[in-house]
Parts: sequence; C-alpha cells; structure tokens
Amino acid sequence: MPSCRRTLPPVLALGLTIALAACSAPSEEAPPPSTPTPSTASSSASASPDATPSASGSPTSSAPIPAGSPSDVVTGLDVPWSVAFLPDGDALVTLRDEARVVRVTPEGQRSDVGEVDGVDAGGEGGLLGVAVSPTFASDGVVHLYVTSDSGNRVLRTTLEDDGLGEMTPVLTGIPKAGNHNGGRIAWGPDGFLYVGTGDAAEPDRSQDRGNLGGKILRITADGKPAPGNPFGASPVWSLGHRNVQGLAWGRDGTMFASEFGQNTWDELNVITPGGNYGWPEAEGLDGGGDDFVAPIAQWSTDDASPSGIAVGADGAVYLAALRGESLWKVAVDGPRRRGEPVRLLRERYGRIRDVVAAPDGTLWMLTSNTFRGDPRPGDDRVVRVPVG
Repeated sequence: MPSCRRTLPPVLALGLTIALAACSAPSEEAPPPSTPTPSTASSSASASPDATPSASGSPTSSAPIPAGSPSDVVTGLDVPWSVAFLPDGDALVTLRDEARVVRVTPEGQRSDVGEVDGVDAGGEGGLLGVAVSPTFASDGVVHLYVTSDSGNRVLRTTLEDDGLGEMTPVLTGIPKAGNHNGGRIAWGPDGFLYVGTGDAAEPDRSQDRGNLGGKILRITADGKPAPGNPFGASPVWSLGHRNVQGLAWGRDGTMFASEFGQNTWDELNVITPGGNYGWPEAEGLDGGGDDFVAPIAQWSTDDASPSGIAVGADGAVYLAALRGESLWKVAVDGPRRRGEPVRLLRERYGRIRDVVAAPDGTLWMLTSNTFRGDPRPGDDRVVRVPVG
C-alpha cells in the first residue's frame, strides 16, 4: 500500500493520533496471536489498567463504567449480530448463523420472531443487520441485511402478530465474500436508510463508484437512491471504505462510522456526503494526500477491530471492539474529538459485536464469543450498560 502523509483539516489535526502499533491477522475478526507482537514505547501505556493519556497521545487503557454496573438482559444466544429497538422498548436481535430474528424485552424475555430463507452463513456472512422503520408504528416495516448465494442484499419485511411477513429484496448487487461483507444498516435522522458495505476482499471495489462494495449507501425504504445523494441517481453516499460495520449519529446530526483496518489502523470516521475515505490507498491517518478524509480516531487492530457503534445519552460515541474485547468511549463535540478515547470493560465480556442506545438511556451491547473467541457460561448475551 502506498505510504504518504495525509494532510488534515486544521480542526482535526490536533491530537488525532492514538499511538498504538501492532499487526493484524489476515481476517480482522481473527483472534489475537498467542504470542504478543513487539510494541512501541507509546503503546506501553495501553498495557496498564491504570494508564492515563501521555504527551505522545497514548489512550487511557481502561476505566470503570459510570452510573452503575452492567447486567445481563438475556443469555444463551448463538452468534448474535445486530440489535434494533421497537417503539415499545423491546428489541429485535439477529442470529447470524441460524438466520433467525428474536425479540427481547427489557425484562429479559425472549421469543422467536421468524427465520429468513436463502441465507448463506459461510465465512463472516449470514443474517447481519436489522433496522426498524421510523414509521414502524404505522407500517410495521423492518429491514434486514443478509448474505445470499448471489451476494449481499437488503430485504424489506413487516413484523406481524405471527412473525415476519413476506421478504422483499429492495437492494441487491452488494458483493459478498468469506469476509468484508459489511452488514450494518441504520435509519438516519433525515429519514433515509444507510447501508454499510465491505469490499468483499477486492480492495479496488472501494474506489469504483459503480460498485456497491466498500461504500456507505443511502436509500429509501424501497431501496431507491435517496434524493440529494452526491453522485446523482446512485445509492452511494461515501466511498473508499474497507469494511463498515458501525453507523450512528450525534445529537447535531453528525454521522459516524467505524472502519476495519487491514494491517495497522482501525478507524472512527465522520461521514460527509461524497467523502472518499481512502481505502485501499490509505489506512488510518497516514497516506493518500488531500483527496481523502482523515479519521477522527484510530486504534491498532489488536486493540479494536471495531463493529457496531452508538451515541450514548452523554453524547459520546461508543465503539464495540471484537479483537480488542472492549467498549471504547470517544468524547466528541460535533465532528471533533475531545480528548483521548477511554477503554471500558476490557476483557470482561470478550468480543463485543454491537452496541446501541436504548430508549431508557442505557446501552445494550452484544457479545460475540460463540463464533470466534472463548465462550463463557451464558454466551452469547445481551448486556445492559448504564451510562452516566
């Protein structure tokens, strides 16, 4: 990969680099190597549970969760991947390999909603994202992101008294592979559905505006390109992504996305319409020149491998880390980062796949130890995390 320095806008230039160095496995979800790789002096602060930010920009390694202790909502889930809330406070959770959707109440009651036919759960594919329509109270619409034999796609269905209704493909042609399938879908504050995709193991797709891989897409409920997209009659909202698995919005409408890196850096990005985020020419803050948008935070792939993200009641961005086995908190002020990220729940729950903001102001997060990792009694689980 070419190596040249990316020029940053002045408002983002100060304090962006988190100086952690490490190597990644061929797949971003692979477990960390049993023998630690050499680290730089600046990353040594991350090894201490009591570490504090240093002048070199090393992050706080760990901190307690404020305002109470995390607690299980439900346990015994098999490879849960995504969670989305219904208007009544219950949540829908997708089970990737079983291709099933389950409903979970805040009191921990679980019920099956239905199975999705035609799902290919090979590699890192399967039944992935779920999004509940902002007009669900009147239309009952739910969207799902699935891997099929012919590629990744977005389905539209309804949640009815007896389960899921008819499945209608509304967006097809998203490339699939054994990894880098993207899969996160979320409704934006503008009333349109955003879809995070991966490059499906072919990096050049990310820079090809005619290919849906390695992009964030913006569509209507029927799968059509949303009005106002930056490239005319195209669903593409942003490009140059490697594997997007987290989407969230701040109170002011700022859009954030998490990005799996390859060999060095994972990213938290602020997403702008038409923005090019550099892959495969750039990874992290280094490389690519002025044409690419720089991340507002980066982590070594051992410390993150980020999946879902959420904006908490405190306004901070929370990032679920798979290989990093943590929940990272990133304080923000609009599109700017404030201070260094803080590492929460380090190795307490293992790999964390998703995190979402619940109606009661807490966070719900999904563990991901039954796919890779070391399952613990009760895994996998939904965990309620107080935020204060």
